[in-house]
Amino acid sequence: MAKKTKAPVKKAAKKAPAKAVKKVAKKAVKKAAPKKKTARKPNAGFMAPLTPSAALGEVVGTKPIPRTEIIKKIWVYIKKNDLQDKKNRRMINADAKLKTVFAGKSQVSMFELAKIVNLHVK
Repeated sequence: MAKKTKAPVKKAAKKAPAKAVKKVAKKAVKKAAPKKKTARKPNAGFMAPLTPSAALGEVVGTKPIPRTEIIKKIWVYIKKNDLQDKKNRRMINADAKLKTVFAGKSQVSMFELAKIVNLHVK
């Protein structure tokens, strides 16, 4: 009778536990992530003082101010006088002062506001 021989048992290579691999990967990511944040500088074009027209001056004042401040003051005026449309909040209803700024339109979209302001500043 032939003897049965056992096949040589292969030893499995030792693997690092999955948790340890994940930790190493996270550490590598953390080392690359820290970057110093620099303070945002406003664009000089937006901060340049602009003189509003007479019609726009009735709403925001006549002093030269940056474009961003002009938009803010228009929105303060709109909110104060409750000129935002009740059903469609994107639309602005014009009163007597704003109607001259909006070139006679009784209602404009808030997205048109920057374009309209552009026509009334120097």
